[in-house]
Amino acid sequence: MNQQDAGARSATEGPQGASGGMRPAPPKPSVPPTAGLPRVSGPEFPVVGPESAPEAAPEAPARKPPRTGSTLLKVFFAVVLLGVIGGLVWLALWLGGDTGLTADDGGSGVVEISPTPLATPLALPREGVAPAEFRLGDCFKDFDPESLRTTVVACDTPHSAQLVAVFRYPTVGQYPGREALAAKALEACQAARLAPAANDYVLNFQRAYPSSTSWASGDRRVDCYVTADGGNVINASALP
Repeated sequence: MNQQDAGARSATEGPQGASGGMRPAPPKPSVPPTAGLPRVSGPEFPVVGPESAPEAAPEAPARKPPRTGSTLLKVFFAVVLLGVIGGLVWLALWLGGDTGLTADDGGSGVVEISPTPLATPLALPREGVAPAEFRLGDCFKDFDPESLRTTVVACDTPHSAQLVAVFRYPTVGQYPGREALAAKALEACQAARLAPAANDYVLNFQRAYPSSTSWASGDRRVDCYVTADGGNVINASALP
């Protein structure tokens, strides 16, 4: 797009015995002794002899070694997935947020490139709107950047311009000068992200920024518009 200055505006982020020797083992009875066993209350249980000894439990099968290759592959895919999700979250925040720019006087400013919808949309059209009351995304009929009053219309109706980026300087600080303001307005235009619909028209960037007089009265806005040379020929918003 062509870059054009709109001119100054007038009002306008782990078992051993006791002796230590080995005790001889007593002779093994032919059958297990049962006479001297104490009796206990409760149900009686059969004495288990050699004939009724339970069978040994089957040997448990050996465990297979872990599938190292498969585990590493799962870890790899998990890391990749987390990276993709993180990238998408960052992109969403970047697209929906503000981009911080540094003002020439050493203070911080914010360039607005994504309009915030009003809780209650304003009725359109609105005639006689001053530049200080322009909102990001507003579309204008018969736009003149040097005019003190402009008509704001719905962006799906014929219009000749739209406010697509706004940079706000801090409220304190000296007047940066015309050249610094023009450069800041250009940065705001370059930060603007336009919708595919903007490719359907021949559009130019126009910039508007405070004059020394409006700066002294509190004007800290630098605006970037897209405009059509052919008049009210735009019938869609240039912003996503």
